[in-house]
Amino acid sequence: MAKENAIILLVDDSPEDVVTTLRGFRKVSLDVSIYHCSDGDEALDYLYRREKYAGKGEAPRPDLILLDLNMPGTDGYEVLETIKSDTELKKMPVVVLTTSKAKQDVDRCYSSGANAYVCKPIELRDFRKAIQCLNNFWFQIATLPGAN
Repeated sequence: MAKENAIILLVDDSPEDVVTTLRGFRKVSLDVSIYHCSDGDEALDYLYRREKYAGKGEAPRPDLILLDLNMPGTDGYEVLETIKSDTELKKMPVVVLTTSKAKQDVDRCYSSGANAYVCKPIELRDFRKAIQCLNNFWFQIATLPGAN
């Protein structure tokens, strides 16, 4: 059953990929709110409700985190490890959405607790199809933590 008003935290430093992801979700889902953080440090501030996210309602808990790996500062690996080692955050599904197809990256992410690993398709049509599949699985098929 579809989750109403689902919240996604998109952590990605590529403006092009962010725009493509946002457009992809808008095209396939009306009930998704997407919050964007441009690097790992901002994502951790969001999740821990620090700095600009300290105000009430500034950082709603995401139902799904889409996480890029290669970012300046705190990278996606560190964000993933932090999330999955925190008792309050570890239930949040994290989908690594990255350009890397390297076996060591895939293995490291799954060892750190990633719920899925998706390589960003290069072609725009394929990227949108991947976003549609993510939407369908996580918000139509899967039962998320905290769901009624």
